[in-house]
Amino acid sequence: MQTRSRERASELTRARASEREREVVVATTMRGKGLGNKIDITKTGSGGDLTSALTDEILTRILRRLPPTSAISNSLVCKRWMRLHGQLKLSIKLYDWYFLESGRMTFRFPNLTDVDLTRACIVMRRQHQGSCILLTHQGLTVQLGFDAVDPASIERCIEEQQLSPARLDKGLKILAESCPGLQRLCVFDVRHEAYVGGDGLYANEVVKEIIDDHFEFIPPKDAGFKERKDVKFVESIDDVDFTSKLDGQQDGQAYLYSPMKKVTDVKDIEVSWTETEHGGGILIKTKPVAETGIASIAKSCPMLQELELYQCTDETLKAVSACANLQIVRLVGSMTGFYHCTFTDVGLTILSRTFRRLVSLELSGCEASYRGISAIGKSCEMLEELTLSNKGFHEGWLAALSFLTCLKTLRLEGCKQIDRNPVAVHQLGRCKELERLQLVRCDLRDRVGFSALLAVCLFVKELEFQDCWGLDDDTFSLVASCRRIRLLSLAGCSLITVAGLSAVVQGCKDLQRLRVTFCDNIRDSELTPALHDRFATLKEFTWRPDTKSVLAAGLAGTGVGQKGGRFFKRG
Repeated sequence: MQTRSRERASELTRARASEREREVVVATTMRGKGLGNKIDITKTGSGGDLTSALTDEILTRILRRLPPTSAISNSLVCKRWMRLHGQLKLSIKLYDWYFLESGRMTFRFPNLTDVDLTRACIVMRRQHQGSCILLTHQGLTVQLGFDAVDPASIERCIEEQQLSPARLDKGLKILAESCPGLQRLCVFDVRHEAYVGGDGLYANEVVKEIIDDHFEFIPPKDAGFKERKDVKFVESIDDVDFTSKLDGQQDGQAYLYSPMKKVTDVKDIEVSWTETEHGGGILIKTKPVAETGIASIAKSCPMLQELELYQCTDETLKAVSACANLQIVRLVGSMTGFYHCTFTDVGLTILSRTFRRLVSLELSGCEASYRGISAIGKSCEMLEELTLSNKGFHEGWLAALSFLTCLKTLRLEGCKQIDRNPVAVHQLGRCKELERLQLVRCDLRDRVGFSALLAVCLFVKELEFQDCWGLDDDTFSLVASCRRIRLLSLAGCSLITVAGLSAVVQGCKDLQRLRVTFCDNIRDSELTPALHDRFATLKEFTWRPDTKSVLAAGLAGTGVGQKGGRFFKRG
């Protein structure tokens, strides 16, 4: 009996021991696997990172749902989060060109679709704080030296701070190779022409430096030249005036006073004489010896849909002609006080033949005419929005608007004169699909050009004026000819009175919405009962014409505006 009891006790002891071992194994296993995460914090080696078990796809979906304000702080958590944040980043505004040139930008953000390089194209010089002058225009800031006192010196100062063409091409080629899915691009084309005009757009020293690098000056005596009427003999290159043309020299020929100069074997330089409204001068062009960076973007980024080009020339438009899917294009040629570049009808013709899917187009600072606008209208059948700054437009360009058969919005901005010599009104066509006409900061003192514009836009439904000069009652009365107007907006038109407004409002029977703001000559006291009744039938009515009356109503009862002796009472 004692033997059996001992055996039973030993069996119970072994059973209890095995049960304890089983509990320890289960506890260890549960500790290793977790209750649902299957994460062993002690063995992950990630310092307690519970997100390490999540895949990149799941973590990306989580990061995409977070607010944009916390995106930068989330990217600082670890290298993995920074990499995923870089993949989610689609748009960027670059301020440092070296960030693109070194390849760090495309490595950090590989999926970019929207890139703005305009601010990075200006390399600001390092100077002590407070020792330079900053010039800002349309979001672009440059540094000016103390010797920048006239437009010519300012343009030279800006040109010195721009990127070199080699650096521009290098950066754009890197962007084209790394971001084939690019959809929007804003950039400067720094490969522009060096022109010496009669008004000193560029000084003689600029041309002389180029000549010293690529040409050899031969004194007339050493060359054995004889006296000729078309040759001006000088003893030194410093005595040559490149802004004056010699008698007998043919236009457009690369003579560059050939009796005095010996042109060396240079294949990337083209020299010719040009005539402008400012006078004649030597035009020096740099021929691209290799594919430019903008051309690389056009060939490697087939999804590019929106393009914004500054310092645009005809050569630039030829380089981007491979972009077949462009829909929104903004081209800026010359900008007053900043740079002098332009594109002509030649560039617009190239644009019209290649960009057939254009929906929105903006032209500024160009030298276009009837041919360029009509070429766009004949080829770009999908164009719906057109913005023009007709500085540099030649006479008669208004007649070409009738070729834009699908145009719905026409915007004229900063036009000093609409058309100096338009075609007769009965010979002008009509933009039958036009719905909106916007005039912003335009000079409308020329009634002939304004009347021709309204004749082309006879079927317009929305007419907006903003800060226009010369828009008095007589000129504004021409608007009554557009009888289909449903929206009329006046902002900053200080010459219009209640009489002129009443004539147009009563004449437009289909008018449904009226906005009148900051028109100081329109006063509430001069409104007639008939005009009050007409206002009552409108669906939308915004009325803030007299800024003084609005200010007086807002300050009523506050005491502000009273005399100092009454308002500031002495103790």
